[in-house]
Amino acid sequence: MSPSEGAAIFLIFGGGFWVIRPVAAAIAKRIAGEHRRPGIEPAERDEILDELQRVREELTELAERMDFAERLLAKQNEGGRLPP
Repeated sequence: MSPSEGAAIFLIFGGGFWVIRPVAAAIAKRIAGEHRRPGIEPAERDEILDELQRVREELTELAERMDFAERLLAKQNEGGRLPP
């Protein structure tokens, strides 16, 4: 075997090992039960729910303000429609 053939074989097997090693590690973790489970942490979930509640409160307040503004505009328009 010539040195160039030896180097080619070394590169092929080394490259194959370099590519397959992360896949084999992931499979080993999965078998061992160390894989990540989908979803979020309970602390993150609580933060998200709190933020959602704040957004809902702000949206409710904004809707109330918009209703108030619409009523004021409607009063102004009604006053202009009727002759004095």
